[in-house]
Amino acid sequence: MVYLDCNATTPIEVEVRDVMLRYLGEEYGNEGSRTHSFGVRAKQAVQKARELVGKVVNSGSEEVIFTSGATESNNLALLGLAQWGLANGKNHIISTQIEHKAVLEPLEKMVHKGFEVELIAPEAGGWVNPQNIQRMLKPSTLLVATMHANNETGIIQNLAEISQVLKNHPAYFFVDAAQTFGKWDHDLRSPRIDMISASAHKIFGPKGVGVLIVRQRGYQSIPLQPLMVGGGQERGLRPGTLPVHLIAGFGKAAEIAMRDQKKRRESCLSFRHRFLTETKNLNPVFQGDPEKSLVHTANISFPGINSEAAMVALKEFVAVSNGSACTSASYQPSHVLKAMGLPDSQISQAIRFSWCHMTPEPNWAAIRSSLAALQ
Repeated sequence: MVYLDCNATTPIEVEVRDVMLRYLGEEYGNEGSRTHSFGVRAKQAVQKARELVGKVVNSGSEEVIFTSGATESNNLALLGLAQWGLANGKNHIISTQIEHKAVLEPLEKMVHKGFEVELIAPEAGGWVNPQNIQRMLKPSTLLVATMHANNETGIIQNLAEISQVLKNHPAYFFVDAAQTFGKWDHDLRSPRIDMISASAHKIFGPKGVGVLIVRQRGYQSIPLQPLMVGGGQERGLRPGTLPVHLIAGFGKAAEIAMRDQKKRRESCLSFRHRFLTETKNLNPVFQGDPEKSLVHTANISFPGINSEAAMVALKEFVAVSNGSACTSASYQPSHVLKAMGLPDSQISQAIRFSWCHMTPEPNWAAIRSSLAALQ
């Protein structure tokens, strides 16, 4: 069976695994230990990883806060601003209806704290019009939060235009880059983006470690407050002993991502072309504008085929998804596709295919015949 669910998680690179094993088996020191060489070498490994992860988006190592993953980073970026926002009359937040639940649910918490949260509906193609953000801006706007690319549809948001809209407004700009960090990251290097979240396991690194990039504004720090207390690690924003093996693995994954980005992209484009060619006779319908999609993602419905039935028919050949891995157990219709205004009949047929440079060639004939039998 071929794994085609890389937006949920990716296989780990061998080079990353080897680095992790070194810091599990040989260099197992605590990064906070200052009295011996084990601690010194662990601290050096963490610092190197900070530099490599920050380099992906042209940020300095001092702007890198390691977390357990993008979900924690999202919570810290949003809830961490609540105290300052309320104290300074900044109680308005702009986001979108197609965000991951790891953003939407913290925003619900913000509403309960007294914030006004406005969620912008996407265009039919799955992208958000930056002019709608401009129209919603107020003097009291604390934050604009948008994902870079959607985990279900792969549709990329125009961060350059959003950055331009916010050029003369003091609102903080936060981007959930879980699907693009290390893959499609040019726009993430804009200094107008104040905070960026990402997870290592989306770029062929380990699960359990992520990052929140927290950029300086000149000489001013973003006024985040920690969500937990109990230590001074990570600039006082995220207490606890650092998982050196995970962080070192993240650093290596980031280094490889920059080194191999062009080669990986070409491989994914080639696979995409074969995928669309091999399934053309099944008359696939895209959810979202394919011209604005990540090269390794296709959210497609096949007319007359329910997605659950399709996944059962394909389970011996490919592993695919019909929604976000974080909400798949709920079996609820996708909030992303509903926000795009798609009919329930099309949503019930939607399947997400997502691949990577490691993806082997599946049995296309078996895929076609299995799906055709359902039409």
